[in-house]
This record gives sequence, structure tokens and C-alpha cells, in this order.
Amino acid sequence: MTSFISAWLWSERFWLPENVSWADLERPPPGVEYPRLRHIFIALPLAVGVFLLRLLFERLVAKPCAHILQIQAGVPRRAQSNDVLERVYQSKACPDTRQLEGLSKQLDWDVRKIQRWFRVRRNQDRPSTQKKFCESMWRFTFYLGIFIYAIKHLWASPWMWDTRQCWHNYPFQPLSPGQYNYYVAELAFYWSLMFSQFTDVKRKDFFIMLVHHLATIMLITFSYANNMLRAGTLVMCVHDASDIFLEAAKLANYAKYQRLCDGLFVVFSISFFITRLVIYPFWIVHSVLIESWEIIGPYQAWWLLNGLLCVLQVLHIFWFYLVARIAIKAIFKGKVSKDDRSDIESSSDEDSRSKTPSQTLTPKDNNHTGNLNGDTHDH
Repeated sequence: MTSFISAWLWSERFWLPENVSWADLERPPPGVEYPRLRHIFIALPLAVGVFLLRLLFERLVAKPCAHILQIQAGVPRRAQSNDVLERVYQSKACPDTRQLEGLSKQLDWDVRKIQRWFRVRRNQDRPSTQKKFCESMWRFTFYLGIFIYAIKHLWASPWMWDTRQCWHNYPFQPLSPGQYNYYVAELAFYWSLMFSQFTDVKRKDFFIMLVHHLATIMLITFSYANNMLRAGTLVMCVHDASDIFLEAAKLANYAKYQRLCDGLFVVFSISFFITRLVIYPFWIVHSVLIESWEIIGPYQAWWLLNGLLCVLQVLHIFWFYLVARIAIKAIFKGKVSKDDRSDIESSSDEDSRSKTPSQTLTPKDNNHTGNLNGDTHDH
């Protein structure tokens, strides 16, 4: 059964062009190395190293920077001790109408007081601005470093300036150390995000991002296995570029440099548009869709990869719509809007939802229009 599943999963007719086999890639000419799937497995232990490096970075670099910028950890207000409400909270942090009314009768508290208790209790478990600053500083440092490395490698690569070079003699294209290091670093980083997803600041889109990280890991792994590295490095580089400015804007926001935050977010919006709505579709997707068809012709995995790239482009358009709304507010109103996914609930938000029984028990809409106090994952 295992061999059948393996043969089905790694079918040569699916992943490789006609008349090419995995055995062909296992026997490169002297002095030439082709990608082999087992090479990329080193990313798993490296991911643990990346995760530990991140912990050291946040403790030894990011936290001192936060202190210099006077970003304090802060001590959240603690909820009044109540065993009954605590038991309910451990099973459901946001009780529904029926539960609130039952608790009101049981404790002889009004619904609004119970709702306020749950709000304070939720905020008690949520991370401080300092913790979010440290997380963003780590991502900013990684994106900046990996982008500089990618540009240094790609600048001397002929396929950066002539994308048709991505498909000449495909898949028999030699693996360079720069390509290998770039792929391993990106894959290890995303595996580390899988680990840290469960310890980082929790967001409302936790499961969406979990799926996103899994999909990214699969795409990086599969593109390495069938030696689509030239196009793959271009895709990763384009996606890392704008994230630098997003994380920088969030750092400025946490440090309360509002004008800098607004300016960086506008720069992020412009870079997002150029890289993901201009370069990505008209340069990279065009190459994978049109130029590869002309040079090597379509095969089964070709349809899958192009489909995924086109779906990603649809997501780029949707994300840019959300980003543009915030950028326009930053330009014309002078301030980036508050994150609708922000972790901290304010008393005014809670009270405004408490004016009527139905409003009291309705959670705030999560329309993802802002996202500097939280994480934007738009890869």
C-alpha cells in the first residue's frame, strides 16, 4: 500500500514533462547537481534552529530595542476572581446569550457586568504591545535579510532579466548553491512559523494562516522536487519584497510614530501593487503560463502549478483592495485605521455593543480592513 501511494504521489507522468523520468534527474553530468527531494529535508531540523534563533533574537535584540523606544510589556488589568466564570471561560471565552443569561441568574449579576468580566479576562490572556513588537521585528529582520540575499543571487542570474531562461533545457538545469540556500532558508522559516503559530499572538484567522503555511511549504517542496527553482526563486523574492515595509510600518505603529507608520504603510501599498499586481502577473505568471508552454509544452503538474499561481493572483487583487482602503485613509485622514483584528477590546467597544440585548451578545464584525496592530499574512 505504501509503495502504491508513493508511486501515485510521485508519478513521473504527473510531475515531469514527457520523456523525462526521476532517474534522469538522479544521474546528472559530472560536476553538475540536480535538486533531489532528500536534500530539502534538512529544512526540518533547521526550522528548529530558526525557531530557537528567533527566541534569542527577541530576547537579546528586539526586547532591548523595545525598551529604548519605551514600549513596555505592561501589566493587564486582572479580572475579579470568580470560580464559576473561570470554569465557563476555560471552555468558552465568548459565551452566548443563553449562557450569559444563565450566569446572570446564578450569580445575581447583570448581563453587562458578566460581559465586562469576560472582556477583562480575555484581555488578561492577550499579549502586550512589546511582545507584538518583538514578533514583528523578527519578521522584519528575516524578510529584509532574505530579500537582500535573493537579490544578490538573482541579480547575476540570466533568468531574472530574461524569464525564458527559466525553461531552456528544463528540467535539466543545474542547482546552484545560491538557489539551494535560498530554498532551504525559506522552507525552514515557514516550518518555524508552523511551530510558532501555536505560541505567537493568536489571531482570528489562525486556521486560515495554518492552511496558508502548509500550502506554502507544499509549493516550495514540490517546486524544488521537480526543479522549477528558477521560477520559484522569482516568486519568493517578489512576495518577500513588500512584507519588509509592512513589518516596518507595524514596528512604527507599536512605537507610536504615527506619521512614520502612515508613510511606511503607503510605501508598502505601492510596493505591494508593483510587485504583486504588475511584476508577478505580467512577468512571472506570464513566463510560467506562456513562455513555458512555448518552450517545454504543458504537462499535468504544469496545469496544477499554473492554477495555483492564478489563484494566488486573485488573492493579491482582493488583498490589495483591503490594503488600498487603509492607505487611502492614511493619506486623506492622516492616520492608519485601527486593526479590526486587534487583540485588545476596549470598554467603549464593549459598551457600545451592550445598548440592546441583541447588540450585547453580537461579536464585533471581523472584516479584515486594517491590520497594523495585528499580523497581515498576505504571502
